[in-house]
Amino acid sequence: MEKVRGFEVAKGFEDKNINLPVRKTKFSAGYDVEAAEDVIVPSFKKGMAPTLIKTGIKAYMPDDEVLMLYNRSSNPKKKGLILANSVGVVDKDYYGNQDNDGHIMFAFYNIKDEDIEIKKGECIGQAIFQKYLLTDDDKAEGERMSGFGSTGR
Repeated sequence: MEKVRGFEVAKGFEDKNINLPVRKTKFSAGYDVEAAEDVIVPSFKKGMAPTLIKTGIKAYMPDDEVLMLYNRSSNPKKKGLILANSVGVVDKDYYGNQDNDGHIMFAFYNIKDEDIEIKKGECIGQAIFQKYLLTDDDKAEGERMSGFGSTGR
């Protein structure tokens, strides 16, 4: 079978019993993504950086697709977790990059008064593959040289 789009375990997580994302129902758009390890997301304090939750996965896709990372709808109310970037964008060329092999992470803030514990294997978000379009005058020729948050460096 030819590989078109999907998920793989990222380098460094091969022996960590990582579950690849799955859709739970036949009409779900999103693939449920799990935490790769236990982590504490501290209660938000002004000036703090978001907590990066490792997933242990990477994603491959066609040239004209992007993987969008969304919060679980229950996370803000039940756990106080909101995505620091609102929606994560994983570009095709993030896959296999030399810095982190394309390892996908979710960046969370915790808006509750108490710290929140996320357990390994707990669903933290959703991933949705989507097509995107280019403008008539698009001339992007740059190449990704590194990993998380490296666009424009």
